[in-house]
Amino acid sequence: MSWGTELWDQFDNLEKHTQWGIDILEKYIKFVKERTEIELSYAKQLRNLAKKYQPKKNSKEEEEYRYTACKAFLSTLNEMNDYAGQHEVISENMTSHITVELARYVQELKQERKSYFHDGRKAQQHIEICWKQLESSKRRFERDCKEADRAQQYFEKMDADINVTKADVEKARQQAQVRHQMAEDSRADYSSILQKFNHEQHEYYHTHIPNIFQKIQEMEERRIVRIGESMKTYAEVDRQVIPIIGKCLDEIVKAAESIDQKNDSQLVIEAYKSGFEPPGDIEFEDYTQPMKRTVSDNSLSNSREGKAELKFGGKSKGKLWPFIKKNKLMSLLTSPHQPPPPPPASSSPSAVPNGPQSPKQQKEPLSHRFNEFMTSKPKMHCFRSLKRGGATPEDFSNLPPEQRRKKLQQKVDELNKEIQKEMDQRDAITKMKDVYLKNPQMGDPASLDHKLTEVSQNIEKLRLEAQKFEAWLAEVEGRLPARSDQARRQSGMYDAQNPATVNNCAQDRESSPDGSYTEEQSQESEVKVLATDFDDEFDDEEPLPAIGTCKALYTFEGQNEGTISVVEGETLYVIEEDKGDGWTRIRRNEEEEGYVPTSYVEVYLDKNAKGAKTYI
Repeated sequence: MSWGTELWDQFDNLEKHTQWGIDILEKYIKFVKERTEIELSYAKQLRNLAKKYQPKKNSKEEEEYRYTACKAFLSTLNEMNDYAGQHEVISENMTSHITVELARYVQELKQERKSYFHDGRKAQQHIEICWKQLESSKRRFERDCKEADRAQQYFEKMDADINVTKADVEKARQQAQVRHQMAEDSRADYSSILQKFNHEQHEYYHTHIPNIFQKIQEMEERRIVRIGESMKTYAEVDRQVIPIIGKCLDEIVKAAESIDQKNDSQLVIEAYKSGFEPPGDIEFEDYTQPMKRTVSDNSLSNSREGKAELKFGGKSKGKLWPFIKKNKLMSLLTSPHQPPPPPPASSSPSAVPNGPQSPKQQKEPLSHRFNEFMTSKPKMHCFRSLKRGGATPEDFSNLPPEQRRKKLQQKVDELNKEIQKEMDQRDAITKMKDVYLKNPQMGDPASLDHKLTEVSQNIEKLRLEAQKFEAWLAEVEGRLPARSDQARRQSGMYDAQNPATVNNCAQDRESSPDGSYTEEQSQESEVKVLATDFDDEFDDEEPLPAIGTCKALYTFEGQNEGTISVVEGETLYVIEEDKGDGWTRIRRNEEEEGYVPTSYVEVYLDKNAKGAKTYI
């Protein structure tokens, strides 16, 4: 099966067919090129998508990626980057192995096809020239033969005519001979040209055209093979990245399987655990005993509990806490939690002033309220920083213990890393200085002294800073298991700013009825420390005005919380009268005020004073 023998007369159709084949090849090249553009666009969109959902550095989102589910999502985003990279590889390989190669092959194919059809046209032109020569010699031979035939007839006519002279006859005979000779010559020339044409025609149809068509056929078959190979390459390019894409998908599955809901739950605990204990049960306060105060809606206890519930209660009520008046807040936090002792002349078995009559301080409600407050609003420890926009203390004292410990540990680790970095830099400078000492031509050793001193100073500063945070960390770690030292350390922390608070805490420890420093007292001292944060905000607030005076009938040693010691015969100011609970609030001076049993003093109220009541 050869185009040269089978299609010897289809030169024009073969020319059209080979051109169509080149057009098909160019169409396939265009298809692959557009596929590579799609792959690049897809890869770019995938990368942009992965980048869009990547966590931003130094943001809250970055902290969220501690959870296993978020880590799995981050791994998915990273794998999508690799997945996009494989589509870029597909585009690059298709461009280099198919598009570029086929484009170069098309140019070569066009040149080869042009050459073959040029040779075919040249052969056609040659055979056409030979045919024209044959036709010309044939017509000449035919003409000469006719001329010779006419000359012969004319001679015979002259020879038969008796009237014609002999000279005319001879002339006609010679003319006939010339024509016959010309006819013979034309015949010989026509015969020669005919043989030559037949030979050229045979060569044309059996040698030249078959050879040219055979080459065109081989060229076309190579084109078909090449486009088939390109299609295989097209598939292989995709096949080569399938294992890597499969690995990307396997990694996504692996990341999904690594999600641990229990671990995420534990991380939530670590992130939000405050370290405080939940509030205990509130003890029943019996108002029916004759020695205790008459039940009254205006009682200090009811007022205290109502205020505590108001300030420490629900979400909306808790917002009132930062705006409580200082004197009211201190009254709430420091008022007595027990009935007053009877006067010394009482027949009660426990007539000793402030003696065993005062049982253990019933501070459960206050401690529970404070625990409830600290549990629900652990970050409102420092109201001054709350009002000024939430400036975080350096020691993270505004955080619950567990969160504070984590922050301090993180800070210590950061400082240790900085110290190690500075030490490495110091070692490097020291080595460089040694090199300069051994080889002075490389540099002046003295030029490094300033830098070495600076680095050493930085190391010392960082060490001091680290020691400070380590001390705070040790304080917190010691506080978590045993809270008995908490108020002592916290009082020391605020000693520079609030010396009165430290004295109050010490006084509370000394005045405990059983001589021990209980957890409740520690919590109340924390309340005192907490309350001192209000001082700067309420320095310009006037104290409660005096509504009268009182004279001490007996000596009272105010050892319990919220009370004040008085000496018999001493005159003091009354700032809050007895509200039915048996206690009267008095003031000695601007810094000393507290509660004394109403039965221990004789009250003289100023009827014109604001808040004074008239007794009938």
